This record gives sequence, C-alpha cells and structure tokens, in this order.
Amino acid sequence: MEKRKIPLLAVVGPTASGKTAVGAALAEEYGGEVVSADSMQIYKGLDIASAKPTKEEMRGIPHHLIGIVDMDKKFSVADYKELAEKTIADIDKRGKLPILVGGTGLYVDSLIDNISFDSADTDGSVRERLYSEANSVGAEALHKRLAEIDPETAALVSPNNVVRVVRALEIWELTGTRFSDYKRQNKENESGYNVCMIGLNYKDREKLYDRINKRVTVMAEKGLADECKAVYDSEDLGTVCQAIGYKELIPYFRNEMPLEECLDKIRRNSRRYAKRQLTWFRRDERINWLYLDEINNFYEIIKICKKIVAKSEILCYNKM
Repeated sequence: MEKRKIPLLAVVGPTASGKTAVGAALAEEYGGEVVSADSMQIYKGLDIASAKPTKEEMRGIPHHLIGIVDMDKKFSVADYKELAEKTIADIDKRGKLPILVGGTGLYVDSLIDNISFDSADTDGSVRERLYSEANSVGAEALHKRLAEIDPETAALVSPNNVVRVVRALEIWELTGTRFSDYKRQNKENESGYNVCMIGLNYKDREKLYDRINKRVTVMAEKGLADECKAVYDSEDLGTVCQAIGYKELIPYFRNEMPLEECLDKIRRNSRRYAKRQLTWFRRDERINWLYLDEINNFYEIIKICKKIVAKSEILCYNKM
C-alpha cells in the first residue's frame, strides 16, 4: 500500500509581501495551524527586527517554530527540517492542516523536497576555521570565494549570511561538491508531503519596495532601536548579529551614524533581500503566483487562494 502523504499548504514570497496575513486567513478557512519557515523568527528576541507576527496578526491561530531558539545558539537547516517535520506530523495527527509560511527558501526546500543532510558532510573543525576566517578577513571575502566556486548559491545568499556561506564552503571542502549540486543530489526519492504552494508578489516591484520602506518606518515607531540596543548591550549576539534590522543599527549604538541613516540602510538591505528571495522562489514551477497589486482587496486574495487549493490534491480538509 502506498504510504499516505501529509497534505501541506505553503505560502511563500519576499519580505513584506503579506504572507503572515494570508497564512492566518487560510488557517481559519481550512482549520489549520501555521508553521514558520523563517530563519530569524525562530530565535528568541528581536521580535520587531524579525517581524514576528503579533497576537493580533495570529488571529487566534497556533503558530509554530517562532521564538524557540536562544539567540546565541547555532541552528542549522538540518535542525529546522527535523523540528518542522515533527511539528507538521503532530498537526496532521490532530486532524489540522499544516500551513507553511515564510520566506527562507532553503528552509522551505529542505522540508518540501526532503533534502537529506549527511553527518559525514559536516566537520566542526572545518566550520570553526571558516568562521575564524570570516572574523579575520570579513564576510565579504568568504562570499567572494563562494561566488568563484558556486555562483548559483552565492547569488542566492547574502554576504552577511555567514552561517549559509560557511555551510556551503564546508560542504565544498569536505566533498568537492558545490552546494547547489549537493542539494540536487541529496534529494531523497520522494517527499512526504502532498504540497500546494502559493507565492505572493507584486508585478510592480516598486510597490513591494514601498511596502518594505513603510514597514521599516513602522518598526522604528514600535521601538526597533530600543529592542536592538538591549540585545547589543547584552553582548548575547550569536547568529542574530547577521539579522537585517539589527546589524545596520550598530553604528548608531556606537555614535558613528545617525538613526535615520541606519534605518535607510535597513530599507536598502531589506529590498536587496526581497530580490534574492524572489530569485530563489522563481525557480520552483510548483508555486502558484499571486500578484497582489492586480487584486482589488484582501477578500479577493483569499478567494483566489481557495481556488488554487481547490485544484490541488490536498482537499481532504473542509472549511471548519
């Protein structure tokens, strides 16, 4: 007998595209629970900087894998995949529809495509040496090396994302295989999920950029600088030091740059991040794209999403 696949609805797209609102609304429609696929929201702290959904935005829907890891801890893609698989299995077991919501493409791919991570392709000494190099010569230098080895991966990963850059270089040193090829080679035979993917975007890129710019302004009004200063003073940085919205404020904390100039850098880096996210997700032909600037209102967005779900093979769920 063929093994049953767990139905999984995924809402993906760039930062500030409205994934949180759509994911929560679809969870209401189908009796679902949200599983985050965001590499920064998984950490405790920096709630404003990582745009964690508020209680109001969650709309009473359970949201999983948000704020569960101490910010000084390293957390790998393999760690995420293991946690997400357990969480989704539990949601499904309770008769709910798991809804994956997030913009970290590597998290989404590792889970949906069942990419295996062989412990033989991991070496702590190599990894620590690469981290030391990043500290001594700078993250840009490591990213430049990755670009020479694996331009495909380098184009999708920010130079500031030291964890991902180091992981790609670690695999290259240990296996002689580029990370982009490694991902393709290490997809297991079959995914455990029956997936319907919805992508959110804007035809007019400037409209997305305007949303990003305005969101940074709102973050600042909510106390972004105070939140990040508390983390900065604690020196309990860990992985979060790479987060967009935190690292750009460090010159302000050191009295080296005015606040508004730092906020402009957050806006710029967030726009660049959105562009990389779109580059990543556009490769996936399974994604049903919605261009939100061509849709009149939120009700219509959800209506179109429901039509997409209706055409998929995950409709063992009725509206609750």
